Amino acid sequence: MALIRKRRLTEQQQRRIKKQQQTRQDDVDTSSDLEGLVVQHYGRQLEVQALSTPDPHPERPEVADGEPEPFWKPIELGSVWRCHTRTNLEMLVTGDRVKWQADPNTGLGIITAIQPRRSLLTRPDRYHKVKPVAANISLIVIVFAVLPEPAPTLIDRYLVACADADIPALLVLNKSDLLTEQDPILSMLEEYQALGYETLVCHAKGDLHSLQQRLDNETVAFVGQSGVGKSSLINAIIPDAEQKTNIISENSALGQHTTTSTRLIRFGENGALIDSPGIREFGLWHLDAEKIRHGFPEIDQRLGQCQFRNCTHTHEKHCGLKVAIENGEILPRRLDSYLRLLDEIQEAQQKS
Repeated sequence: MALIRKRRLTEQQQRRIKKQQQTRQDDVDTSSDLEGLVVQHYGRQLEVQALSTPDPHPERPEVADGEPEPFWKPIELGSVWRCHTRTNLEMLVTGDRVKWQADPNTGLGIITAIQPRRSLLTRPDRYHKVKPVAANISLIVIVFAVLPEPAPTLIDRYLVACADADIPALLVLNKSDLLTEQDPILSMLEEYQALGYETLVCHAKGDLHSLQQRLDNETVAFVGQSGVGKSSLINAIIPDAEQKTNIISENSALGQHTTTSTRLIRFGENGALIDSPGIREFGLWHLDAEKIRHGFPEIDQRLGQCQFRNCTHTHEKHCGLKVAIENGEILPRRLDSYLRLLDEIQEAQQKS
């Protein structure tokens, strides 16, 4: 059976559709609806946590003697509800703040509106469409470690994705107990600090007070290559993370999907973690050259200094980026990462 690809929408078409959806949403009166937070989604199945309660609260129906007790779910702060969405809404994701209505007689709800998003993390799917993954993330924690040996090119990819989503990044060097004197990884950390990125050094079995304090009041996502200790850090910061996940799964009857669904787990006083397979897999081929540049600010501000407008920054004389490298203003490996990403994106887009 042949694979039928859907036609890719232009950015103008996407903006028009989004504007139409917003107009329809604005026409709906949601003033009396409840406030909620999407804490888990798997495809079209959504779980919403109640952030407000109705006033007055619906009264439990009275039952005559001898009659069976009907189903009734009280609307309580923090309770989690399986919800459907109205057809005029765009695709919702974990982290979305919503307006919704609850039916205590069925234990189900309906989402009526999406609150404005502060950020939206996206990734391309196999049909060459950009798919939303999580909303309202305020900080992305990029974890790397002494072992396995860090891959600066992968860190650069994460930083490009952060810049595209306009989400600040925190670079965390884990397994600091394995550091040696004059460890090369410390030099790499200093290089990112010099570029203006926030960094932190820790290890999962040590004192994590600084990391916990930094993450409080943030909605965070952890990323990093396999084996760097992301799970160890998460379990140390949120000791009952798996238990909280199971509670959500029991409420939603989605237990079989807990490893592939996107979920939000609260920690500390006001912190929240969004965990998703889609966040761990950053594909960048859907970005254009301008968006890639934003992830390399030291390169972006010097791109106009080349003698030739079509300079490839590889072999040309009087290349502004090559001069910046000679002057110590750009790291050679950062330019290599930038050029490799451009080639990768161009090749992927030619195949699509």
